[in-house]
Amino acid sequence: MTPDARAEIRAALHESSGDLLGYFERRVRVREDAADLLGETMLHAWRRHDAIPEDPTRRRMWLFTIAANVLANHHRSRRRRLALTDRLRDHLTTTVTATSGPDPAEQQAVRDAVLRLHDAHRELVMLIHWDGFSILEAAQLLGLNPSTARGRYAAAREALRDALTEQCPPGPPPRTQVLDQQARL
Repeated sequence: MTPDARAEIRAALHESSGDLLGYFERRVRVREDAADLLGETMLHAWRRHDAIPEDPTRRRMWLFTIAANVLANHHRSRRRRLALTDRLRDHLTTTVTATSGPDPAEQQAVRDAVLRLHDAHRELVMLIHWDGFSILEAAQLLGLNPSTARGRYAAAREALRDALTEQCPPGPPPRTQVLDQQARL
């Protein structure tokens, strides 16, 4: 880009930035999105600097055309995100109601106990039980020797067992049977 072209696009953006920001602020629900959309419009205009019209009126219209396209993309993305959120919410609702899972209070107790673990133990347990990795895969992801991961996992299971035993009445602590079964894999 030549210095003259750079100066021309900067001047055009400077002249219209207030109007473009107002355009976006009147059309989005979250005001902070307007600034992001203005930045994206400026980026598109900068990339297409070779297409900038010489006439000031046409130049302004060119920038607003870019802004309209950026806004349309924003609205499409928002609709897709909302649709995905709705589908995920429906899936989670039907999954939770369709399966007879553990008591929500029990789930919360397990979650709290896991979150109180030491960082190294917590990440290992989360990778294995929440993300579905084996001990060997989790070790590889964390850059650990497999025997170190097994030792940490055993220590984490013991810490979880102790934490959950303190919270629960006599009998097997919640979810430790599942932890024991998965540890054997």
